[in-house]
Amino acid sequence: MEEERLASLKELEEHLGYRFNEIDWLDQALTHKSFIHQTTTSRKVSNEVLEFLGDAVLNLAVSHLLLQKFPEAQEGILSMMRAHLVKQSSLALLSKEIGLEGYLLLGKSELLNGGRGKSSILANTYEALIGAIYRDSGFDQVLGIIQNQIEPYLQSETSLILFNDYKSLLQKHTQQMHGLSPQYQVLEEFGPDHDKRFRASVVIDGEIKGTGWGKSKKLAEQEAAKNALEEMQITDGTCLPQAGIEKSEI
Repeated sequence: MEEERLASLKELEEHLGYRFNEIDWLDQALTHKSFIHQTTTSRKVSNEVLEFLGDAVLNLAVSHLLLQKFPEAQEGILSMMRAHLVKQSSLALLSKEIGLEGYLLLGKSELLNGGRGKSSILANTYEALIGAIYRDSGFDQVLGIIQNQIEPYLQSETSLILFNDYKSLLQKHTQQMHGLSPQYQVLEEFGPDHDKRFRASVVIDGEIKGTGWGKSKKLAEQEAAKNALEEMQITDGTCLPQAGIEKSEI
C-alpha cells in the first residue's frame, strides 16, 4: 500500500475511533467497484462483499440496540425504527459524519458524476465499513462503534415519535386496509397553562382505536396513533409498514 494512502487511512481511523488490526480491510471497504474497473490498479477486490456482510451485521446490531433501549416496544414499532435507521439516507448521513466520502476510491466516471456525494454510494460504503470492522475484530467491537454513532438519536424520551410520524403511518395503514382516514379528538385537558396535559383519541370507522396522553395536542394524537397501530396489528393480523417516514431524518 502506498505511503500516502496508508497515511490517509490512519487519519480516518482517528475520526472513526477504531484502529484496524489489518488496515487492508479498511482499504477494501473504501474501494468502489468503478475504481477496479476503470483504473490500471492491481487491486482486484471492491467493497461489494464487505457491503453484503455489513448489511447483515448492521441489521443485527441495530436490532440489538433498539431492543435494549426500548424493551417494552412492540415488534412492529421496533421494525419501523430499524428500517428508518438503516435506510439509505440515514446511512449516507452516518457516512458523512465520519467523513468517508473523502477517502473513497472511485473510478473517473463516478468522480465526474459526483459519486462522492451520492447517497447510494455513501450508504453502501458505510455498510462495507461495518463489514470490514466485523471481519477485523468481531461483533462486539462493531456493536460498540454503531452504538456510539446512533446513541445520540436514541436519547430523547420521545424517541419513538422522533423516528416515526405515527399519524402518517396510521393514515397510510387505514387508507390501504380500510379506505378510510383516521379522525382525532381531544377528550380532555388539565393543568396550568405552563404545564398542560392532553388526552386524545383516534377514531376509525366510528370506533375508537387508540387513546394517548401528551404535553401537547400533537403529542397526545401521536401517542393515540401509536397505540392504534399496535392494537390494529394485534386484532386484524396485518403488518405495520416496514419503512420510516422520509420527512424525519436522523
